[in-house]
Amino acid sequence: MTVARYLGVDGGGSKTAFALVDTTGHVLARATAPTSYYFSEGFDVVEHVLSQGVTDICGQAGIETCDIDAAFFGIPGYGEASGDIAQLDAVPGRVLGHDRYSCDNDMVCGWAGSLGGEDGINVISGTGSMTYGERNGTGHRVGGWGELFGDEGSAYWVATQGLNAFSRMSDGRLARGPLYEQLKRRLDVAADLDVVSLVIEKWAGNRSSIAALATTVCQAAHDDEVAAGILSAAVAELVTLVETTRTLLGFTDLETVPVSYSGGMFSDEGFLALFLAALGGLPGKYDLQRPLLDPAVGAAIYAAKRSGHPLSSSSMQQLITNRQRTDEVKPS
Repeated sequence: MTVARYLGVDGGGSKTAFALVDTTGHVLARATAPTSYYFSEGFDVVEHVLSQGVTDICGQAGIETCDIDAAFFGIPGYGEASGDIAQLDAVPGRVLGHDRYSCDNDMVCGWAGSLGGEDGINVISGTGSMTYGERNGTGHRVGGWGELFGDEGSAYWVATQGLNAFSRMSDGRLARGPLYEQLKRRLDVAADLDVVSLVIEKWAGNRSSIAALATTVCQAAHDDEVAAGILSAAVAELVTLVETTRTLLGFTDLETVPVSYSGGMFSDEGFLALFLAALGGLPGKYDLQRPLLDPAVGAAIYAAKRSGHPLSSSSMQQLITNRQRTDEVKPS
């Protein structure tokens, strides 16, 4: 039996993940490269990052790009500037040297990985936030408008709300709590106003650097009411995305809708618990499921599906079993 190889690429605001999967349900290689978010990094970054990751993947697997049977590239920002689509679609062709690939927004990767490509909704809360769901072959996206318009409930949003609270605590508009002390320690500034030059000048407003501060807000939320309020507000925004997506997809109140998640905010168990509780208070019926597979493998699954040769149920189960075994041996 000929074993086909499928490449999945999950772009993001912080990093770009690559995974090579075969038809037997095994991950042959993985690689990580910098962000491919061209809105902030410039268009040339897309080809540079994709070339770096694909070269790494092929080197690990001992293959040439022509040996990749199909690929799916989830590119952050894809579809958000219609004039850029043709140019983005052309980039992987130059990297792979063939046309056996497709492109879309990276939201598809999270959905395909978390739910194994089955009907339901995936909510993303990473550097940005959005939902993507499919039902009977129809997909809908909600959110994902970027940090200027909102990205409510994302790590970036949580971090900026935390910085706002820090400024208010610093000048007396809010009582100083643990969030103030923990952010000041994390930012390592001598004077509070130095935070402005750090974020705007030294970091140049970098989305990834700012979003990383969300972990401090999560830590402070155990003892700080303001930080806890920020997380509660973030969860409320995310469940609004989910409920809106459910309605747009046509799920009725009597149907149970599978929901999963991806993105760094959900790595905090306290935040995940808040999200589960809020989901339970909605009028719709939801079945919150831990992600079956990561977005990069999800992209590879989608590549196989788009090529007309979806992975078999046994291959899917093999991928899931291998993922579970890997999680079990990870250090706590």
